[in-house]
Amino acid sequence: MVDNDKIAGWVRGRLPDEWFVEPAEVTTDREEIIIVGRIPLPDGVDKKADSKADGDAEEAIAGRVSRFREDTRDDRIAIAREAERRFGRKVAWGVDCGTEREIFTNLSVPVMTRLRQPERLVLDTLVDAGVARSRSHALAWCVRLVGDNSQEWLGKLREAMEQVERVRDEGPATT
Repeated sequence: MVDNDKIAGWVRGRLPDEWFVEPAEVTTDREEIIIVGRIPLPDGVDKKADSKADGDAEEAIAGRVSRFREDTRDDRIAIAREAERRFGRKVAWGVDCGTEREIFTNLSVPVMTRLRQPERLVLDTLVDAGVARSRSHALAWCVRLVGDNSQEWLGKLREAMEQVERVRDEGPATT
């Protein structure tokens, strides 16, 4: 298993310097690497303005994102193929522009789980209420909700797991 910091370092070193205005955000899991970079706002768009409230700004940002996506497509594909061979994971791309984030294409991975009736009833309620299209969609909605509302706790948990990994690496070698 390749260390996530090593993957992020390789990706940041491999990206052309002129693509993004700050270092790219690189997020990994067992199946996928997502690379998101910040691109500059179009001229005339206020950095502090909410693009959803300003139709002209929203369209300008959409145009900037579309241009980046088209102009970098061949290079992004080449980098993704190289990373996929090197790390054995698919690569997805995205950009931040102003307050907008767009992920171009990323995996939807099936996850097997066994749920008891009380958990299934929660999912069925979300489906019946029209919040979700299916149990699968309802489960994804629940996971996003927990993730959005538990970032601090999840961050602490990830830090603790990294500490365990460091201590494990410092321990005696096994044969």
